[in-house]
Amino acid sequence: MEQHLATTNILLGIMAAVSLLEAALILGVGVAAFVIYRRIVGMLRLLDGFEQRQIAPLMAHVHAVIGDVKSVTAKVREETERVDYAIRTTIDRVDGTADRVKGNVRAKTRHVVGIMRGLRAAIEGILRSGEQPSTGASRY
Repeated sequence: MEQHLATTNILLGIMAAVSLLEAALILGVGVAAFVIYRRIVGMLRLLDGFEQRQIAPLMAHVHAVIGDVKSVTAKVREETERVDYAIRTTIDRVDGTADRVKGNVRAKTRHVVGIMRGLRAAIEGILRSGEQPSTGASRY
């Protein structure tokens, strides 16, 4: 029986040693996880500091530039619309003036053209009356 007891003690000793190794391994994994956690937290703090020192001022500057671009774009749009309105108004005025001038010229020259046509008809009539009609056929 003594032999069985020695074998059992050896197996119990091996199991105790394995348990101690497992406990040491679990403790090592826990310490490693804690160290990794601390490093990650440190890196996150570093990134937050970098963001506040570098990225935040840069973003503020970018937003200011975008605001300036928006205001310049709005001003250019307003000026373009104003110039377009002025050009359209001027073209409409020029067209209206051209129509009035054309109407005035026609009204004033209508009498002169009528007189010229009358003189032409009178001169043609005088010239025809001096001609001898041919074989009785009319020219018209």
